[in-house]
Amino acid sequence: MTGKLTTVRAGALTTVQDAGRRGHAHLGVPRSGALDAPAMRLANRLLGNDPDAAVLETTLTGCAVRPDRAVTVVVGGAPCPVTVAGRPVAWGAPVRVPAGAVLDVGPVTAGVRAYVALGGGVAVEPVLGSRSTDLLSGLGPAPLRDGDVLPLATPTGRAAIPVAVPWPAPPAELVLPVRLGPRADWFTPAALRTFTSAAYQVSPHSNRIGLRTEGPALERAAAGELPSEGMVLGAVQVPPDGRPVVFLHDHPTTGGYPVIAVVTEAALAAAAQATAGTPVRFVLG
Repeated sequence: MTGKLTTVRAGALTTVQDAGRRGHAHLGVPRSGALDAPAMRLANRLLGNDPDAAVLETTLTGCAVRPDRAVTVVVGGAPCPVTVAGRPVAWGAPVRVPAGAVLDVGPVTAGVRAYVALGGGVAVEPVLGSRSTDLLSGLGPAPLRDGDVLPLATPTGRAAIPVAVPWPAPPAELVLPVRLGPRADWFTPAALRTFTSAAYQVSPHSNRIGLRTEGPALERAAAGELPSEGMVLGAVQVPPDGRPVVFLHDHPTTGGYPVIAVVTEAALAAAAQATAGTPVRFVLG
């Protein structure tokens, strides 16, 4: 049975996300997709959904939605209070929401991004094989606004798992394993030592495009600028201010600032939950 989901409160930034648009970088299309993919997949699995079914990704302040049919939901990722029709319900476990009741996902108590998985998933039209919102290119559905209505897919028929499971805690310190290159030779030996030993912090100007850092500037050994070249998920680009920027899922597919290193993709889920001010260390590994 299909259904509809009305946005009662959109929150600071709520988007539709799934596994993203892989394989289109040569066309200038970023991957996009859930920044904390393990959280999205766990929430879906608890519902009996396909692991990469489209979900809502909220940012800091949560959201509130009202289904027109009864639906089972899981809210996971960053911990937050959850209510149905004004009554507190479980976070991180399947919850039944009656038709017409408001599911309210409150502001996070730690971390940044909560994931709202709904039985069957969100059924907006795919674009290039994905339902994800891409903030850089504008592909996919626009970020939610109050009053927006989203279609819901038919549930798979697989039973939800009616138990709470352990969820990773948002990082108190963000440790990012990196491999140097491809433009590490554009930086002085002292800058490379600083990069892999200094304490940085997550900047409040971070977003789905990139995790910006605050800390010591990295000195270049080479002057001038590079021609634009391909950029990958996890690339650590160093703009003229010398502070590293870690490219996340909505990153541009090309860029002209030198990339000093690339972060291991498995570490990027923790980056999605690192709040402003969180200590950051880049470690060779």
